[in-house]
Amino acid sequence: MRAPRFWWRLPLMAAYGFIGIVHLAAPDAFLPIMPAWVPEPRLTVIATGLCELAGVVGLAFGPTRRWAGIGLALYAVCVFPANLKHALEGIVVPGLPDSWWYHGPRLAFQPVFVWWALYAGGVIDWPFRHRPAGPPAISPSRKP
Repeated sequence: MRAPRFWWRLPLMAAYGFIGIVHLAAPDAFLPIMPAWVPEPRLTVIATGLCELAGVVGLAFGPTRRWAGIGLALYAVCVFPANLKHALEGIVVPGLPDSWWYHGPRLAFQPVFVWWALYAGGVIDWPFRHRPAGPPAISPSRKP
């Protein structure tokens, strides 16, 4: 399953690489969507950009791939409050659409990003795990 997983990693790495660069290049653009309870919002935006880029680099190398997948999955969970605020408060962010045609799929797709990071990092195999054909084998300790 190594080769197919590679093809799942590439678009994920491209997406996180792009948005990580945007977080670093224009952190102030993200400040309006930061929840009020987030400490040091500008620093948090910069830190999230660095985390995204670290996740991209981590996914590229076998020894760090698993941890990168876990980190990017956690990242997708952590940014959900900002995405929710962006959608519910109708905050305009230059360069991003402000309709529910954008926000609805973005919010619904968040769990997919969590799964995608975990799958790309080799943390989970679901739903692509190879299952042997035929009835399940009975282990010696479970024979009748």
